Amino acid sequence: MLLERDSAVGRGATSRNSGVLHSGLYYAPGSLAARTCVRGQALSYEMAARSGVPFRRTGKLVVAFDAPGEAALLALLENATASGAAGIRLVDGDEALRLEPSLRRPRAALWCPETGIVDAPALAAAFAREASAAGAIIAVGAELLGVSPGADGFTLDTTRGPIVAAQVVNAAGLAAPTVAALFGDTAPQIWPCRGDWFALRAARVPSRLIYPVRVPDQPGLGVHVCLDLGGGLRLGPDARFVDSSDPVEPPADLAESFRRAGERLLGPIPPGALAWAGSAIRPRLRGPDDPGPVDFRIARGDSGALHLFGVESPGLTAAPALAEEVLDRLRA
Repeated sequence: MLLERDSAVGRGATSRNSGVLHSGLYYAPGSLAARTCVRGQALSYEMAARSGVPFRRTGKLVVAFDAPGEAALLALLENATASGAAGIRLVDGDEALRLEPSLRRPRAALWCPETGIVDAPALAAAFAREASAAGAIIAVGAELLGVSPGADGFTLDTTRGPIVAAQVVNAAGLAAPTVAALFGDTAPQIWPCRGDWFALRAARVPSRLIYPVRVPDQPGLGVHVCLDLGGGLRLGPDARFVDSSDPVEPPADLAESFRRAGERLLGPIPPGALAWAGSAIRPRLRGPDDPGPVDFRIARGDSGALHLFGVESPGLTAAPALAEEVLDRLRA
């Protein structure tokens, strides 16, 4: 049984996901994030294809405009190769322009042919349909209110009544520490990390995803050019650590910051071409003073419940492979 507190699956953080199916460039080789990203990309494409979920293998360029940036690309290529990312190669500026003519000419780029985009809510719904067909119960509008241990496992008090569960997996995203506390289990600190999006009106829409090479010690990958399946174009997300009470509206000067970031990748952006397109919060395990690579954590609590913490990007890509990891631990 899946307990979902919302009125349908995929309406929380999933609905604000960029929809990018990542190749696994940035994560420490052998880490949970690296393993599940590489495996999960293949599983996600398979799922989308067999379920009729819209997707497109757009490919991605990670670009550098100077010698230090090119050196960072080479280090990223080494990391991606060690992690098992498929088909990644270094290209020069001329080839990068052939792959994406709307790009401002870089010094060099990494070409990631397997990276693509998918309809994230539709993918979540497809997983729910397959689970239902296999006998699972999808219980929406079922918020967890309390937990009582018993001889048969746990009695879960929900807004749809009590449920007895022999085993429990907590995959509640930002709310995972709150859920863990209901079981009496400890949780690591989660740092809310906000990302904003700006829609971009452009005379020429790129056909590839375009990312800057990551600046060391910054909390995110940098504002990048992201496509959607309807032909739209967005810049973002950025990455800023915030309080949980962070206001919905972004800072007044954020549009100018995004414009400068976009121009580094695409060239001049005319006034009025950007419009704020929303935001989301990542459940980050590393805080502002710890800029190391993203990783996820699966932990068995003292109660016996299994908890997933810090599942941020590339969590959408990694999800089906994380499910395999969870199943292995439940069987063990």
